[in-house]
This record gives sequence, C-alpha cells and structure tokens, in this order.
Amino acid sequence: MTESPEPSRRRVLAGLSSIPLAMGAPPPGDRSRPDDGPERSRPTLLRGAELLLTMDPQVGEGPLGILRHADVLMRRGRIAAVGRRLRARPGERVVDVSGRIVLPGFVDIHNHLWQSSIRGGCGGQDLYGWLASCNSATLARIDAQDMYRFVRLAALDALQAGVTTVVDWVHPIPYETSEHYIRALDDSGLRFVYAMMQTTANADLVPRVKKELLDPLPLASAQVSTHAGMATVDRLRRFGELARDLGVMLNSHVLEHRTDRGDDPIGALRLAGALGPDLLMNHAIHLTDDEIALAAEHQVRVAHCPLSNMRLASGVIRLPALHAHGVKVGLGHDGGTNDTSDMFSVMKAAVGLQRAVHQDPEVHPTIPAVLRMATLGGAECVGMADRIGSLTPGKCADVVVLDPGTLNFAPRFDWIGQIVLNGQPPNVSHVFVDGRMRKAHGTLLDVDTDTVVREAEIAAAHVRDTA
Repeated sequence: MTESPEPSRRRVLAGLSSIPLAMGAPPPGDRSRPDDGPERSRPTLLRGAELLLTMDPQVGEGPLGILRHADVLMRRGRIAAVGRRLRARPGERVVDVSGRIVLPGFVDIHNHLWQSSIRGGCGGQDLYGWLASCNSATLARIDAQDMYRFVRLAALDALQAGVTTVVDWVHPIPYETSEHYIRALDDSGLRFVYAMMQTTANADLVPRVKKELLDPLPLASAQVSTHAGMATVDRLRRFGELARDLGVMLNSHVLEHRTDRGDDPIGALRLAGALGPDLLMNHAIHLTDDEIALAAEHQVRVAHCPLSNMRLASGVIRLPALHAHGVKVGLGHDGGTNDTSDMFSVMKAAVGLQRAVHQDPEVHPTIPAVLRMATLGGAECVGMADRIGSLTPGKCADVVVLDPGTLNFAPRFDWIGQIVLNGQPPNVSHVFVDGRMRKAHGTLLDVDTDTVVREAEIAAAHVRDTA
C-alpha cells in the first residue's frame, strides 16, 4: 500500500482567493486617531534610566551600546539625543524612568495577525494538519468586519508586549478585506509591513493595495509574499518581478516542513532570479550546507520562529551555521502557532533550542546576540535598519521601557540576562512608536481592552456559526 505524499504548503493554501467578500461590512472610515493629538506625540524626555541598551556601539559600550544612568530625548517622532543629564525644553514631557531599563522596540519580522482567531487550535497536529484543519478552514469564513476585530486584537497584544514593528504575512484576501485589515493595523498604532500574497489572477491587487491603502500611511510599508516551489516557478518569477517593480522585498515561506524539500524551493528561487538581499525567507529550517552557503552568497535574510517551529514539530533551524556564514537572521512570532505575543519567550526559545541541540551554553545565539536579533537584527532583515532597531539619534523613536521591579524579574543579578530569561510582557511599562506614547504605566492608552476582546469573541462566534 502506497502512502499519499504529504501536501506542500502551496497545495494546502491553494484556492484561498475564493474567500467571499463580506456583506454589509462598514467602510474603513477616517484614518485619524484620537490618540494622535499633541499630548500623545509631544516631545518627551525619558530621564534617568538605570540601564539603556541602545543597540548602537557608537552610542554606548559594547555590541549592545550600553549606557547606565542615561536619558533618551524624543522630538518630532525621532530620537533627538541619548546621553546623561539631558534637558527638556519648557513644556516638554518628562517621564521618570529611574530604576528601569530602556531599549528599542521589538521587531517581529514574521506574523499572521489574523490567526488570533485560531489561538490554541489544532494543538496536536504538525504544520500541514494545522494548515488544513485550522488555518485554511477558518480564513475562508472570516468576513471583512470580523477580520478587523481579529487583527486589532492581535496588533494590540503585540504592542502591549513591546513590539513596535511587525511584518504581517497576509494570505490572499479580497480588496475590501484588505481595507479592514490595514485599518486595524493602523488603528493599533504599530509600525507595520503588510506582506501581501495573491493568486496570479488577482496579482493586480498587490500594487493597488500598496498605492491606495499603504502609501498614504506614515507607519505602513509593503512587501510581496509568495510560496516557493518548482511547480510554480513562472508564478514565483512573476511575483519576484512585481516586488522589484514596486521597490519592495519578496517574502516567502521556505523549508518549514521536512517534506518541503520535494518542491525544491531554493532551486525554484534560484531559477526565478529571486535570491538576493531583497528576499526574506521564513523558517528555513531544513537548509543543507550548500543552501546555507548560497543564501550567504546572495545576502538572503531569514526569519526564525522558534515557538511556532516547536509547536508544529517542524524542527530546529541551523542557526549557528547561518551565523557562521554571515546570514542575517531576525525573530518572528508566526501568528496562530505562537498563540500570543511574547518576544521574551521567543528570545528564550531561540537560545534554549540551540543549547539543547548542541549541548553547548556558548553556542549562537548568546543572550546579547538574541537581544540584537529581536531589535536591530530584525530591522536589518527587512531593510529598515536606517530607521528603526536602535536608539541612534535621528532614527524613529520606537522605544520600550521595562520595569524590573516585579515578582518575575527581581532581584537584580544580571539584568541583560534577566531580560531574556525572566522577562514577560507585563514588564513592559511604556511603549513609544514614532515618538507617540502608546502604553504608559503598564496600560495601553485610549484602548478599551474589554471592548476589543468582546468584539473578537463576537467575530469568533460568527466563524463558528458558519462552520
């Protein structure tokens, strides 16, 4: 008896473009937000941080750019100055961060925020069982209005946990649903990259969404998403050319599951002319030595999603080998198979997996290395290191303040190690995105979380009712 081959990701997701348009969904509405007034965006001095991790060796000490007892000044959405005894001008806001840790906001380079709709689902299945039973089955039942509710829930979850930039890999959805999806991201206050996948028949939606929905938003940017495989080289080539025409990165799932090798995605990317610094490969777990060398030669970027890879029994990425070849790697949550937003857990898993496999406490990534991966390293992977990822004067003011005076974090021993090994989302006391205060004293500003949760439950009930 011959076993049927396991389906590829490409085959499992085939046909998602048939998702029906929502009936009666509300229009996207006004792009303005009440929290964008002068109070939220006013110049701000963070005064007296006990530990400042700038991620810039030119600003502070060592690879993490460490400063102690230092200040951060934010003006006009930018880091205006970093140093000691900085002065605020009359009328500028001063936030006392004495005894606290300040660092750049986390950069999540691979997520699917709509998958908050299936948190905890299909927990006993591998990638392709999960894709068929939870992912594809649910996405087809989400209308535009409910998409807004699910994405807003997940975006705010990410924001409250210290993520200030997210790359959201979006499955094929209609234009109207894209409107609501992007509105939810924009309403959250996150900086975001909308990585769009479409079928060949609907390829014209990609430049349309970019021009009409993303380009007008100051915190938004675009990528083109795809799946790589030999059976679809022509399609891959077309979307690679579209990404180049639009001046954006190409974003592809690659070798997440051991059976993906049958599609030879690396060979397909090579034939399509897609290998290069403008390619972001997600997962890339099952790369061979030659493929790692090829990725390094072409300066390909990689998104590592350790919690998702563990949940789906997908395997362990060859992170030390990628590092040895100089491949840039950042960290991602990967949507529904991460189940919540917690970059602290992602960092800890990235460190722990390699230590367990190699039985070596000094193997890459070290704790300082994984902190860099979660911030500046992620920014480098998505071509945004000139704007975000470090507290360098002139860059965007995406800043997180951590409170170490909690039951899970105290007492002080090695704060850098404790960020990774002990940190949790409740330690995030303040979040600033583009200089705007989005969270203060542990609470999201101008967000009724009870309503957000209630709306997500309504959306989930709609999905269940249409099953």
